[in-house]
Amino acid sequence: MAGFQQRTATSSLDSSLDNATVDDAANNDGAASGSTDNTATAPTAEGQSERVEDSNTTSARAEAAAKVNTPTPSGFGSLGLRPELVQTLNDLGYEEPTPIQRETIPILLTGQDLLGQAATGTGKTAAFALPALNAIGPGFPDAPSVLVLTPTRELAVQVSEAIVQYGKKLGAKVVPVFGGQPIGRQLGALDRGAHVVVATPGRAIDHIGRGSLRLDQIKTVILDEADEMLDMGFTDDIESILESTPDDRQTVMFSATMPPRINSIAKRHQRDPHKIKIGKAETQESQKLIRQRVYYVKRNDKPYALGRILDIETPDAAIVFCRTRMDVDQLTATMGLRGYRAEALHGGMDQTQRDRVMARLRDGTAELLVATDVAARGLDVDTLTHVVNYDVPAAAESYVHRVGRVGRAGREGTAITLADPRDRRQLGNIERLMKTTIEVAKVPSVADLRARQVELTVNQIRESLASVDLEDFNKVLHALAGEDSDRNIALAAIKLVHESRGAVMDEREIPDASVRNDRSKNFKDKRSDGKGRHRDDRVWDDKKSKGKKKSDREDGKGKKRDFDNSDTAFVFISLGRKSGVRPGDLVGAIANESGLTGRQIGPIRISEQHSVVGVPKADVERVINAMDRATMRGKPVKARPYVD
Repeated sequence: MAGFQQRTATSSLDSSLDNATVDDAANNDGAASGSTDNTATAPTAEGQSERVEDSNTTSARAEAAAKVNTPTPSGFGSLGLRPELVQTLNDLGYEEPTPIQRETIPILLTGQDLLGQAATGTGKTAAFALPALNAIGPGFPDAPSVLVLTPTRELAVQVSEAIVQYGKKLGAKVVPVFGGQPIGRQLGALDRGAHVVVATPGRAIDHIGRGSLRLDQIKTVILDEADEMLDMGFTDDIESILESTPDDRQTVMFSATMPPRINSIAKRHQRDPHKIKIGKAETQESQKLIRQRVYYVKRNDKPYALGRILDIETPDAAIVFCRTRMDVDQLTATMGLRGYRAEALHGGMDQTQRDRVMARLRDGTAELLVATDVAARGLDVDTLTHVVNYDVPAAAESYVHRVGRVGRAGREGTAITLADPRDRRQLGNIERLMKTTIEVAKVPSVADLRARQVELTVNQIRESLASVDLEDFNKVLHALAGEDSDRNIALAAIKLVHESRGAVMDEREIPDASVRNDRSKNFKDKRSDGKGRHRDDRVWDDKKSKGKKKSDREDGKGKKRDFDNSDTAFVFISLGRKSGVRPGDLVGAIANESGLTGRQIGPIRISEQHSVVGVPKADVERVINAMDRATMRGKPVKARPYVD
């Protein structure tokens, strides 16, 4: 692998890695000291004026000089968060806030309402979770003070896990509630007390009706991906939940788009909200030169999967981006054991360690850099061929910036991402941002690895055969002549070449994590028209229509979606109006259980005792299997194919 090249001077790079900031007080003495410029002028012999400082000015300058030597808080410490939260973020290796976190957190800490337009994957979970946790501490009542609403159970789980991580030093109790999970478990968790409840709207309504979710102590309500919740038919549920919370609550709404319905809810339920819009990074022409691949692997398999992928890819030079310092250290050790000359770089390293890494990068003895995002700033890699995301970046813009390190100056490159199936939503957001589709690849098998190693050995021998100095080794050949056959001598030499390459005898098959084949299809931009879909658009209600179907509904492509559509199959659901089932319950439950998007579900017919829901014909079996073990309105669901 090729070595690394430093883009900036060593002192400049080391300074950026130290991540320290100092006020330039010398350029603003008066402002820094709170005094005016108390100077007088005295004539000189040449008739010119010379500035003469009085004692007050001298004192002010001394104070300003002292401030120059006092670093100001940087990173998350500068946003006003409690020390416990900042320490937790440091422990997790989170060094710098994303743009949305830097802009949002100080506003939310004041208690002001906020309406934010930002896509999934920009770091908005921490942006709303950290301020919400800031007030929680020892002796804090166990009644819920924060309610987070999300459109799907997958997102509810992700948000809950993140809040648990952030709030562990505060003793924060976080309870996720969503459909598809036994409600008894959730009832027990809520009864034991919770500071933060993360819920899907339908299940939240269920618990509110049971009295198991108390809202009288709610201080903050957060709507995450509000536009998607509306698309899934949760408008009435959201309105009902907001109306049931105290009037003086803080209301925070994040949405990828701002259709009129979002603004309508904001006008009714927010008080003078602060509005922000986080723009998307511009994609570059060089991205056309980048081959992008994602591998779905379980967390524990990631080190082995990465080693095998790199063995197959044989990059000239690669940077592996990790989310935390701990990941950097562990992965560097693992890759070293696999034979790679790997170096770690992160903000937790002291200056001596950093200098040592920088020296190895400059002299080319490092072939693999494992780093956090911030620590790798200021570095360029000469002939960099591969960028690896050990985790899917929390911000889509971070992905764009990382992969932009390859494909420069007309060079081709490869971007590799190791993902968990739960990252599909973030990957979909990245695809929309970059206006491309990321190829889903399978982790190479043991047979693939062996074939590649043989191929590399053959190539190495071919290069050697083209060498002009083969005659120098005639003495070795003559010494071995007669001891064995020419074939065995050649095989022994090939074995030495093969082993000298550090070929890994890897016998463990790495399973693919479960992932749907239609990921890219499901994550096409569902919001391109900027318009949501009211739940009535998909409903055929026996009682309302008197047996006449509502066939004038069109999907996002202008295609009729009614009971005559040959591309639609229908699922019988054993609950109807008598059980209190509404269109939003059906759409939300099916989306949560099966993974379909809201726009793929419908039309819907609700009768007294049952409901009939249209879904794509190719997905009907998956929907039936998923729904047959689900619950709605606290009641078990039976699902089967619908026969008219």
